[in-house]
Amino acid sequence: MKLRLNSFVAGLLPVAAIVLTASPAGAQNAPSPDPRVGLRGGKMDSTGTVFLARAAEASWNIRLLSNTLPPAPFLGQTNSDLAFTGKYVIQGNYAGPLIWDISNPGQPVLAKAYPCQASQNDVSIYKNLLIVSNESNSGRLDCGSQGVHDTVSTERLRGIRIFDVTDITNPKYVANVQTCRGSHTHTVVTDPKDFANFYVYISGQAGVRSPTELMGCSSLSPAKDSNSSRFRIEVIKVPLAHPEQAAIVSSPRIFNDLAAPPSHGEASTEVAALDSARKAGAFIAEFGGQHFVLPPQFVNPKLDSVVKARNGTGAPTAADSAAFRAYLPTLVAILTGGNANNKPTGPDQCHDITVYPAIGLAGGACAGYGLLLDIRDPAHPVRIGAVSDSNFSYWHSATFNNDGTKILFTDEWGGGGAPKCRATDKHEWGADAIFTIENGKMVFRSYYKMPAAQTSLENCVAHNGSLIPIPGRDVMVQSWYQGGISVFDWTDAAHPKEIAFFDRGPVDSTHMVGAGSWSAYWYNGVIVSSEIARGLDVFELTPSSFISQNEIDAARTVRFDQLNVQNQMKFVWPASFALARAYLDQLERSNGFASGKVTSARTDLSRAEKASGAAQRSALTRLATRLHADAPGAADAAKVHTLATAVGDLANVER
Repeated sequence: MKLRLNSFVAGLLPVAAIVLTASPAGAQNAPSPDPRVGLRGGKMDSTGTVFLARAAEASWNIRLLSNTLPPAPFLGQTNSDLAFTGKYVIQGNYAGPLIWDISNPGQPVLAKAYPCQASQNDVSIYKNLLIVSNESNSGRLDCGSQGVHDTVSTERLRGIRIFDVTDITNPKYVANVQTCRGSHTHTVVTDPKDFANFYVYISGQAGVRSPTELMGCSSLSPAKDSNSSRFRIEVIKVPLAHPEQAAIVSSPRIFNDLAAPPSHGEASTEVAALDSARKAGAFIAEFGGQHFVLPPQFVNPKLDSVVKARNGTGAPTAADSAAFRAYLPTLVAILTGGNANNKPTGPDQCHDITVYPAIGLAGGACAGYGLLLDIRDPAHPVRIGAVSDSNFSYWHSATFNNDGTKILFTDEWGGGGAPKCRATDKHEWGADAIFTIENGKMVFRSYYKMPAAQTSLENCVAHNGSLIPIPGRDVMVQSWYQGGISVFDWTDAAHPKEIAFFDRGPVDSTHMVGAGSWSAYWYNGVIVSSEIARGLDVFELTPSSFISQNEIDAARTVRFDQLNVQNQMKFVWPASFALARAYLDQLERSNGFASGKVTSARTDLSRAEKASGAAQRSALTRLATRLHADAPGAADAAKVHTLATAVGDLANVER
């Protein structure tokens, strides 16, 4: 989620109440004025029982089915990423993973809350094994909440934990793998040729730990130490039958020889705020070409440490403040894995990697670059492409379209703890960048950004999302922190368009509090969102002029036993009448087929559906043959052929 400089927003967060103020269901055009602008904020007190105010909500072409708060002591802790297995959604939480039964999406039931304090506790699942990330220095091997106070300690866990969830209501902690920079996020990687093992790519962006604590760790540059822990990722191999044997098998240096990426300047509002903060004596850190005003929660403990270092007592002096200011560049370098004296280079770590085993590619969102990786040998990924962009600040995550011809990267400008969706913020900043993949190269096509202006007290920037299996189209749902969730169509890579949304007002209308949707993913017919401060949200799409009921029904036919969004799986639609009708709806919407022929095909399809046995098969076969014959004269001949194939497949379904 965040740069380590913004980790202060991961503390106790109040929880919002719910009041629905939605635009008309199924609206044909985006509502104007946009109801997301100016929503009333709201939260609960720290006990989670007394409503102090109610946050207003706005939605368009999407329906909130449920909002469920976590139990104490997980309430008030940051909710993070999601993974899915069967009827369960596993929600990361800084206090430990939460396992929800969503068989009734309107009323999720908590199946297990597993106490295990860590940051970020991002989760993935494969078969019977649950993988959980930790990168913080306070994470303990025993999952305790008391932290680790020694600089070097045998009690510390930075890396991944592995749980056996054969009985998902009773996870068993079976293994861990320590890494030199911890695991901010991780990616489960399956090998289509190997069913006995799977791999985990580690994206660790914290500073390198002491070799005294973990042998072999080195913070030197590769030029000074060929075994440097920087400029590499870790690849862990996990034997399914013996997860306790999980171990690092390679450390690919996918960042070698990347130049320092171009950067943009500060926004005018940031320049003014920084000038004001400097005059007020604030402490300001610089990272990746951007400046951050450090909050008291971050600064005060550091100043106390300066006082203690000189064996002083009482409040910090002006000399203490000056010493801390002088040390800030070094501290930033330590916290972000760099070196204050190094010449600027490209990134030395990834934030997140999305793999797509079916096409042998991965997209690495790696701070200053977006990378394209060849993962046909999953233990040894190889960089085959890299793009940078002066409009991007922090490349955060990646998503391929279903046929692997496009890739979308998100920019978590401000680290997730800052407002980047204000009316004064540029459209290109804190947005998505969409590329086509042509001859193995990424070609920029456009930006997409959630279009509703948010307040200066709402952290809002592009974050985690997933494809929705609308056949024949590239449709995605995405979280935007306190900007809510946005559903958009990027079939035309140069002209993405929002087609649905949900948003709440800020958690607090008086000062900045980190909150909002961390992840929003489609899973087996519903959209599940991990709300940082407000628990678990479950949504369903509603039909509109942009997505028909037939398209929604066809999407619901795509089912997965398990889903980790960063291990992208190819959508395959089973033959169904909904699928054929979805293609007809698309042809009608785009005028890709003469209206009379669309009407005739719909009529024949309905008649065939009412028939049975040989009569149905014969009717569908005739319709498929006619559609193939009509395709060459259609405005969208390819889509008509796709429709005809879907009808033909339906005719061949055994009944």
